[in-house]
Amino acid sequence: MVVLGAAASCIDPLALPVPAQAAMPEPDVIRYRKLDSGVILEDVVEGEGPEAREGNLVQFNYVCRRANGYFVHSGENKPVTLPLGGEEMVRGLKDVLIGMKAGGKRRALIPPEVGYISETLKPIPEEFGPRRSLLSHAKEPLVFEVQLLKIL
Repeated sequence: MVVLGAAASCIDPLALPVPAQAAMPEPDVIRYRKLDSGVILEDVVEGEGPEAREGNLVQFNYVCRRANGYFVHSGENKPVTLPLGGEEMVRGLKDVLIGMKAGGKRRALIPPEVGYISETLKPIPEEFGPRRSLLSHAKEPLVFEVQLLKIL
């Protein structure tokens, strides 16, 4: 054991040949995309079927968090059904839903300019506490995790 240790200490690790590294191919997947509206989104699950387009009636679940991860509100207990068009929905959320397929999931950072710029935009909680919490954070970027359930 002592002889092996003495022999190993005589080897200069910098003098050993370094095996050639195989070039790692770049993945074809684009994780994050920034839309013209300023929304940054990530496709988590692709989904199946036709893509949601402006004018479609869609049903989805969502969780809304502050950019630091703190929970704001959720639509997971009761799916939300809204048209993708008009002025009823948060514009940034509409941008997230357009192009999604049923069963798909996306995570998106929505800047305040295309977020809750009005207290009447949907989805918005009906209860006073969650509504107040959401509107108190309306002037900061919000993270939405969205699952498109179906296109009606």
